[in-house]
Formats: sequence, C-alpha cells, structure tokens
Amino acid sequence: MEIRNIAIIAHVDHGKTTLTDALMRQTGAFKEGVSMDSNALELERGITIYSKNASITYKNTKINLVDTPGHADFGSEVERVLRSIDSVLLVVDAQEGPMPQTRFVLKKSLELGIKPIVVINKIDKSTANPERTEEQVLELFLELGANEDQAYFPVVYSIGREGIAKLKLEDKSHDLTPLLDTILKHVPCASSDALAEKPLRFQPFNLAYDNFMGRMAVGRVYEGTLKSGDNVFIKKPASPSGGPASPMGGTDGATRSGKLAKIFTFSGLERVDSVEVGPGDIALVAGIPDIDIGETITTDENAVPLPAIAIDEPTITLNFLINNSPFMGREGKHVTSRELKEYLERELEVNVGLKVDFLTSDTFQVYGRGELHIAILLENMRRAGYEVQVSQPQVIFHQEKNGAVTEPFEEVIIDAPKSYQGAIIERLGSRAFVLTNILEHGDILRLTFEGPTRGLLGYRNQFVVDTKGEGILSARVLGFRPKAGEIRKRTVGSMVSMASGKALGYSLWNLQERGVLYIDPGIEVYAGMVIGNSSKGHDLDVNPTKGKQLSNMRASGSDEAIELVPAFKLTIERGLEIMAEDEYLEITPKSVRLRKQYLTKLDRSKAK
Repeated sequence: MEIRNIAIIAHVDHGKTTLTDALMRQTGAFKEGVSMDSNALELERGITIYSKNASITYKNTKINLVDTPGHADFGSEVERVLRSIDSVLLVVDAQEGPMPQTRFVLKKSLELGIKPIVVINKIDKSTANPERTEEQVLELFLELGANEDQAYFPVVYSIGREGIAKLKLEDKSHDLTPLLDTILKHVPCASSDALAEKPLRFQPFNLAYDNFMGRMAVGRVYEGTLKSGDNVFIKKPASPSGGPASPMGGTDGATRSGKLAKIFTFSGLERVDSVEVGPGDIALVAGIPDIDIGETITTDENAVPLPAIAIDEPTITLNFLINNSPFMGREGKHVTSRELKEYLERELEVNVGLKVDFLTSDTFQVYGRGELHIAILLENMRRAGYEVQVSQPQVIFHQEKNGAVTEPFEEVIIDAPKSYQGAIIERLGSRAFVLTNILEHGDILRLTFEGPTRGLLGYRNQFVVDTKGEGILSARVLGFRPKAGEIRKRTVGSMVSMASGKALGYSLWNLQERGVLYIDPGIEVYAGMVIGNSSKGHDLDVNPTKGKQLSNMRASGSDEAIELVPAFKLTIERGLEIMAEDEYLEITPKSVRLRKQYLTKLDRSKAK
C-alpha cells in the first residue's frame, strides 16, 4: 500500500479541523459526531491546542493526516510537524484571506521546500470572495520567496462544514473526492522498496505520555523498518549552528542504546499495535524513557543522525507557588508543593514549549510561549484538582554577546470597524507599537502593527472593550529585537478587601462608583483579596462586607433600590492580563481569585 504524509495548516478558526473531520467521516475512518478536537478544553474553546495524528485509506493509499494548532502560542508544534511530512493543505478562509498564522506556517513550509495544496474554505459565506483570496495567497507566496514550482500551487475550493470540495467554483459537488484526488496527484509517495532495504532511521517530532509505558515518541520512519523488540541506537542530532551542543541537551552526535518495547501505527484516530512499520509511515514508539524530539533512532551505530529540529524559545516567564491563601485546601485535592512539582515534571515530558526551574521547595519558575500557552496549562491543572498561585507574567529579555538587550517582538493584525481606528492606534501607540500597514475592506479596516510582546501583555481584554467586541486581533512572534523603552500599561489601581466575610450588595453598590468590581454579592472574601479595580489609579482599601446601618427612623430617599452593575468575572486569561506586579492569581478547581502577595496593609507597606 502506498503512503502519503500531509499536515493541515491554517490560521486559527479557518476551518481546518472541520475539514479534517469531514475527510475522516467520508473515508469511513470515524463516525458522525466524532471530532479530531477530542480534548475537553479544545471542544469548549473551539480551537486546536495539541497536534494530532490520524490516517485515512483512499483508493488503496494510506494518507497520514496531522492536524496542527492554529494559535501562535502553539506555533512550535506546527514547525516540528512540517519536518516529517511531504506536503501541506493550507486552509484559508475565503472571507478573511491570509492572516498572521497563515503567513507563519506557510513561510516554514516554503523554507522546507514543501509544495502546498491551497484549500480556500468557507466559500458559502455571504461575504466570501474566493478570487480575491486566491490572489492574496499568491501574493503571499511570492512575498515569502516561493520558488517557481511552489508558486504554481493547486487550488481546491471547499465548504468544510458541508463536506464539499470543488476544483472550479462553478462545479457541482456533493463530497470531498476532488480534494482526495488532488492529494493523490500532487503529494509524493513516501514509501519505496529501495528505502526499506536501508538501515532504520526514525525521527520523533512529538511526544506522548502513558501511565504504564511512560514517555513515548511520535515520529516518521525515513528509512528501513521499525520492528518491535529491536535493540536500537539513539543519536543526538548535530546542532543547527554546528556549535558544541544540540538543542535537546547533550553532545552533538552522542550515541546511547535502547530497546523498542512497543510500536503503534494510526488507523483513523485509533492507535493500532504493530509488529513492524515500513519506511514513509508515521508511528508511535515506547520503551525509550529519555527519548527526545529530533533524535534519530537507528539500527546502525555508524548511521548519520537526521538534522536537528529546532524548538521555539519561550517568550514569557512567571512563578508557580503553592496556594497559601486563607481559603487554601477548600476546593482542591492536590495542594502540596510535592504534588505541584510532580505535575510540572510530568508536563515537561510532553509539553516541549515549556521550561521549568525548580527554584525552591515551593516556588517554581515556569517559562512558556505566551499567555494562552500558560493559561491552558493552568486550566488543565485546576481540572485535575490542583490549587496553585502564579505571579504576574514577565517578558524574557536576552543579553546578546555585544551587550545589547533584546526582547520578543510581535506582529499584530487587527480587523475592526473604521470608527474604532483612533482608539486602537492610540492605545497600541502608547504600548510602543508602530503601525506598518492599513487595508480597507468596505467598513472594516485591517491594521498591521509591530511592537514588543511586553506591550501586548494585558491588551487583549482592553481591545475587546475598545471595539465593543466587534474587533478581531491576531498576533505572531517575529523574533527577538532590541529592547523598546519603558511601557506604562496599567492605569488603574486595585480595590483590596480589608475584611473577611461575605460581600454584601449594599456595600458593593457603594463601591461600584470607584471602579470595576470582580465579585458578586454573597461571594466569600478575605482580607488582602482584590475585589475590583480602582479608577483613581492607586490601590484602595475597602470593606465589601459592611452592611447598611439599620435604625427605626425612616427618611425619604434612604431606601432606594440597589442597582448593581454585573461583575467583571475573572478567568485565568483575564487574571493574567490585569494582575499587578505585587499580586498573585489564585487558581483552584472552582475559583479564580486575585490577591495581594502581602495580605495586610502593614505588610504591604513594609515590603515597599
């Protein structure tokens, strides 16, 4: 059976998972109602977080599909996957056209010499313009340095939700056969008898974890045959720069031995136990507990290791601590530093974008790819019954050899109605962002900015308010550039409770004039907990538990109805955005709270 290996890449929400699901159903790989996004968080948020492997069979050909994340925080996942496949389906929304992540994933594909198949999706949208989108995609190909062969890309038009694909817009179609035929025609065959006769070379591009088998590796068999029970050699790759160490640690070309305990291939979404896997196929191997991404597994001790796979550097850092608030242990099952450390160590087995320094017994410095990357980790922890506190996220600065300081910069693309243009430009301008381009589509403007990640931290929430929810913001990391100047982002102070007890409606009614409240009446609070922000710009100590003074005297106007503005409810992402430097975000299975690091006013004064 012939093998084809493809990845599905796109900007977030351009419909790649919906399209993949339709391909899987139409080829009988899985039933109605099943989705590639199987993780509870993915289903709730409607985004792909983890890249997934699946396979379909069409016309006696096995097609390995890798569904990749579309969000910039998980870009390192996409980059690794691209190294192991032979072509990509670049899915582009027929209305929105190419977006920041489209540019990022396409640039990586073209640099690796891959010839993409362009799928212009959602052509049934009322404002869809497939012809314009196709022109924009071609312009992007040329701008990113596509060679002549890559620039003559095949185009398929689709409605992923209905499971329809066409080669021409006027064609009649009732399924995805045109897309499947295009894959067979344009994607090179990955398997051959000549490759099967060579010694084994297998390279992992992703990691998995199993409670019984431990760390496992997903990778591609480039040459030879992978056999269960074989004794193998694991070789470190040469570092991309030719320096002394590989990106995975250890020494260039260092060799150790191991044994393959189990091998799996993919059929649909299922893992299938296999005795051997031939060249060109994608497999999952168990039995090598210290296997890492980019290493080469081989049966020949003298084999040349495959080129290294670079992993994106983290851009933000924050501290994880045990929860020591007055409400500690009320909701979580796992509250000790030992349990917290064990969870982070397990996460490091598979989450390659993450780094952790175990500083002290109860403080761990965590490095991640962005606020969403960290928020997903924290959300998974709370769902597993953990209680944790985190400090304010800080951008990572690099000290160059010449003494210059650099920091991560991002490109931000915003689609918003014209009436919000001034507010957006003013707000981002104050955060050291520079406007680089403006495009007009009817009443909608597309604004392109470049600036430091530091300036973007805490802005997304403000953006929703500034555009009344009508704007779309996308960003991608551009790399490290010389440090921008000082940025003043926080213009509000914190409203801090100075009493413990239940918050009362009467008290909150009086406090809501002073800022935005984060809590509703009836919520239990403790001294030092942040219950809202103060519009004056400085911290305000308040008593939200204070009731109305009752007497037997009545006066006109004193019994007016209490009208409370709905509270600004804290989520993990909102909390990470709005917290101040001297605060912790307290995360438990049922609650997200903000608190001061020092709970009493006296301790806060001493700390200052």
